[in-house]
Amino acid sequence: MGWNIFNRKKAQSALLDRVRMSGSGESPPVQDTRAAIEELSKVVQNDPEAVEIYLALGSLYRSQGEIERAIQIRNSLIVRPGLDREFKARAWFELGRDFRRAGFLDRAEKAFHEARSLGQDPISIHREMARLTAERGDYEKAAESYGQLDLPLPQAHYLVRLAKDRFTEGNASQGSRALRHAIRAYPGSVEAWLEQMTQAYKAGNAGKVGDVLAHALDHVAPELRFVLFEGLLLALGQAEKARVNSFGEETEWSKACPDEKVVEVVVPIIETQEPDVLLLYYGAMLLLRVEDTDNARSWFEKALMLNADFWQARLELFDLSRADQTLTPFFKEQLSFFLGRARRVRRFFCHHCGLKRDQIFFNCPRCHSWHSIAFRTDITE
Repeated sequence: MGWNIFNRKKAQSALLDRVRMSGSGESPPVQDTRAAIEELSKVVQNDPEAVEIYLALGSLYRSQGEIERAIQIRNSLIVRPGLDREFKARAWFELGRDFRRAGFLDRAEKAFHEARSLGQDPISIHREMARLTAERGDYEKAAESYGQLDLPLPQAHYLVRLAKDRFTEGNASQGSRALRHAIRAYPGSVEAWLEQMTQAYKAGNAGKVGDVLAHALDHVAPELRFVLFEGLLLALGQAEKARVNSFGEETEWSKACPDEKVVEVVVPIIETQEPDVLLLYYGAMLLLRVEDTDNARSWFEKALMLNADFWQARLELFDLSRADQTLTPFFKEQLSFFLGRARRVRRFFCHHCGLKRDQIFFNCPRCHSWHSIAFRTDITE
């Protein structure tokens, strides 16, 4: 009997550690979380007074998207007679997080106020309130809150969101000011540098595009520099699409630099950097934009010399070589099919939780880690 109690407490401790891991931003494997929920449910049935277990179980339900069940657990604790003030505060706090996850932002705010009144840690309350403010779209206040929390990365992120709103409203001076503030707050803010570069491109100032890029490469973490080039290529594509669909009408992209001007300033900047597989790849992709296929081919080959497993460079080289091959119509059709499918492979992933995406992101949609994006240079990643 004694060994059973010991083993049960040991299992509970391990499961609670898993909950704390998910609450800190880490994302445990789905199968492990499911097993934890089943095990905790059994424990709760046998020990209904275990408040800590109830709180953990609710958090696991929330992590799996079962918000209604999580809310039921919090409410059952809050109305429990004689519940210790500390546990009631935690129950209100977790209820607020449940409501926020469900999109009930007003209810979440009320729950956090209740938790604060009961003595919940004010820093944790402040963080949750900052997230609520951001989700309501009040980016200026959200940036201010994260600054007060001494969290410069999210502060810079929401200053960039504020800048985008100001540019959309036609207030370029306030937008530019917000971007400068973002870079002062967090010099490694890849999204702030990218937005500065995009605005210079939209304004038709190729020289400034190059200046911003050069400064950005000095400040952005090496593993995130590819985001600058991915974002630039995206802007070039959007401008091209706008030109095709505008039917002569003016759009936000009407003054954008010609591709040739962008390549003229960007490629020499890449050449000044230490050899890097992703910089070579994006340099080649830019050269393809201006139909400089010979140099693009050379850059793809250099990328493969640095990393022979870099599948994207191989894919582009394979595509470029098709014109040199004599193929039957059937084989051409099948080859086009497989190349099209290969291009749909999600190129980016979160190195924290493994989420795969085909668009760049700055905050992981799954585990909410900041700047955790990585390029899948190896297709098995």
